[in-house]
Amino acid sequence: MREIQALLTGGVPATPDPRSGDVFDPNSGEIQARVLFGDDATLRAAVTVAEAAQPAWAAVNPQRRARVFFRFKELIERERDALARLLASEHGKTVPDALGDIQRGLDVVEFVCGIPHLLKGEFTEGAGPGIDVYSMRQPLGVVAGITPFNFPAMIPLWMLAPAIACGNAFILKPSERAPSVPVRLAELLREAGLPDGIIQVIHGDKQMVDAILDEPRIKAVSFVGSSDVAQYVYARGTATGKRMQCMGGAKNHGIVMPDADLDQAVAEIVGAAYGSAGERCMALPVVVPVGEATADRLRERLVVAIGGLRVGVSTDPDADYGPVVSAAHKARIEGYVDLAIAEGSEVVVDGRGFALQGHERGFFVGPTLLDRVTADMRSYQEEIFGPVLQMVRVDDAQAAMHLATRHPYGNGVAIFTRDGGAARNFAAQVEVGMVGINVPIPVPVSYHSFGGWKRSGFGDHNQYGMEGIRFFTRVKTVTQRWPASGERQGSSFTIPTMA
Repeated sequence: MREIQALLTGGVPATPDPRSGDVFDPNSGEIQARVLFGDDATLRAAVTVAEAAQPAWAAVNPQRRARVFFRFKELIERERDALARLLASEHGKTVPDALGDIQRGLDVVEFVCGIPHLLKGEFTEGAGPGIDVYSMRQPLGVVAGITPFNFPAMIPLWMLAPAIACGNAFILKPSERAPSVPVRLAELLREAGLPDGIIQVIHGDKQMVDAILDEPRIKAVSFVGSSDVAQYVYARGTATGKRMQCMGGAKNHGIVMPDADLDQAVAEIVGAAYGSAGERCMALPVVVPVGEATADRLRERLVVAIGGLRVGVSTDPDADYGPVVSAAHKARIEGYVDLAIAEGSEVVVDGRGFALQGHERGFFVGPTLLDRVTADMRSYQEEIFGPVLQMVRVDDAQAAMHLATRHPYGNGVAIFTRDGGAARNFAAQVEVGMVGINVPIPVPVSYHSFGGWKRSGFGDHNQYGMEGIRFFTRVKTVTQRWPASGERQGSSFTIPTMA
């Protein structure tokens, strides 16, 4: 059986923990590989190597660091198809969806190719008599990223690209469910010219997460995962003095106004709700039609669209989505549907018990549509993270906005309307981090930033864009004076005012 090992450089011994994790093929339900967990000693050794290598990397001028990422981009593009197939084989998403996963990460790689410009400080000439003030952004040192299973390429690239481009050494702990692509990306980065010790990949579970959070030489940790874990990671990391960036779960709402183009809205909602089997933090698992007439018309069209969906293996070119990541996750999703029914939801389309012919042991869940869902239901309050769309009916636009605002999660929200004024008002008032207007998955482009509010995000900084640059650097401000030759000044016992 294939073994997936840590990628350690600079003489770090590969001394794995006796424990390991099973990596499944979600399409067949079979174990395809074992991932070997690292132990605390391995992490400490990796940090020692990273700490020794980082100052020399930070001293490399930004233009030369950018050239490594230009080459890295070329290598990813060269291996794009192979990476997508490897990703799909462990996660279960379709190959075209896996290609999108890679591309959204590649966008951030392209962004950090401009690191010479992004790291520029500020300068004020003559801030006071003969005094200039300037600032510079400097790397933190050794930093780490802990990434989830649902985007094995995109999210590691979101973290490692800005961290390393800024001059840090980076330790990556990917999900043990889908570890192969992160390892391969690190290999390509080394092939692109990154020095030994600057990127290392260590595998593990909660034990390794805790080791990273407790290691005092790791100065910052970026995390993406469920909200409960994000809150735990944030609290433990900040307690040890680390800079923390923790993205949690979501329950994104799609609000459909009476004036919306329903056919277009349905097409957008179905793709956002069921794409990647709903295993996206920016999926659209809740649809909120405004008015009973809108709800009835929307439901009718959704049933037709859902009936046309094709669930298939990851390599099926005609599949709309593939299996979920594990048997446990399949059971969890179907358990939430059971709960929603017990709470009073109406099952319009039932995806429980779905089996794909020839792949009966695969982790497939059919598309599910639930109507008459209410805000007090636990199935509405919690993240299901599967191909389940819940419909919550409201009477007016204000109630729809309040629904999204009052939800414990605040990652994303979308509104479908032809009314520009209503859309503008909604975007200004709704208490959610990312807003889509006739856009179902409002993930910003690489030169903006990704981040949610409330239980969807812990910490002061969002992912990538300038927020990512700020997170992985610290500002140093210099106030300087160069007196003329022979010029002397006496002592001053009052606070300087630059007057």
